[in-house]
Amino acid sequence: MSNFWSNYIIAIVALNIFGCAWLLMWTRKMDLTNMPEDGTTGHEYDGIREYNNPLPRWWLMLFWITIAFSIIYLFLYPGLGKFQGYLGWTSVGEHAQADKQYNEQYGKLYADYAKVPMTELVKDERAMKIGARLFANNCSVCHGTNARGAVGFPNLTDSDWLYGGTPEHIYETILNGRNAAMPAWIDTLGEDGIEQVANYVLSLSGRKADAKLAAIGQEKFAVCAACHGTDGKGNQMMGAPNLTDNVWLYGGSLAAVKKTLTEGRAGQMPAQKEILGAERVHLLSAYVYSLSNSKK
Repeated sequence: MSNFWSNYIIAIVALNIFGCAWLLMWTRKMDLTNMPEDGTTGHEYDGIREYNNPLPRWWLMLFWITIAFSIIYLFLYPGLGKFQGYLGWTSVGEHAQADKQYNEQYGKLYADYAKVPMTELVKDERAMKIGARLFANNCSVCHGTNARGAVGFPNLTDSDWLYGGTPEHIYETILNGRNAAMPAWIDTLGEDGIEQVANYVLSLSGRKADAKLAAIGQEKFAVCAACHGTDGKGNQMMGAPNLTDNVWLYGGSLAAVKKTLTEGRAGQMPAQKEILGAERVHLLSAYVYSLSNSKK
């Protein structure tokens, strides 16, 4: 933060605090010599007259206590531009302290679980309960509390995996994240070509499609085969979906497939390495693996 903005914030805060104090003092010394004898202020609206009664003392004291509290708070904590406060508190430091305490309390537990193969961890009921909580706190916002995903977010309970469903592949995905890109083909195929290829793609999974358009689209599918393969079964090394299994990340209607071909898609799975650490990711990966695999 520059000195200008720091001073600007300090000035605004100070103006508000001392402005409130001045207002309280000023209203105590109002000139009452010209006030009506009936005790009102002379203000009247809709038959309601305003009386010149002082605030209750306890109410007035609350205002002064609030002002004093704000001054003490700004002395101890950040709030005045660059001034960090006497206590030197920061949200980053608070988080680091909480994380340290958490690791001291549960670090050994995660370290012990990290030594157990994921295929064995799925049989540990306690480990899976911890994994479920990790999932709820870090993954459910995208994949849902039931892990069945949503449009653009994979279902983790089936056997369809973009980057592989082995424990090792799942661990790699969660730890380092994934970045997927489906290019837009409208400039290459044109509107007619998009219609034709979309019908062919739908036919690969047995969905209803125009046979004549699909036949033409099969010839133009060559632009897609580089990622999805000539048979349309995808490529897990690239994260290219299998187009023959009737599982659709962005929807399997003709309109949805045409939209994907026309505009392209960009998906991102954020890396959890810096957020959770390798040991917790190990346990979380085992839980995700368990969602679509038997624990027996």
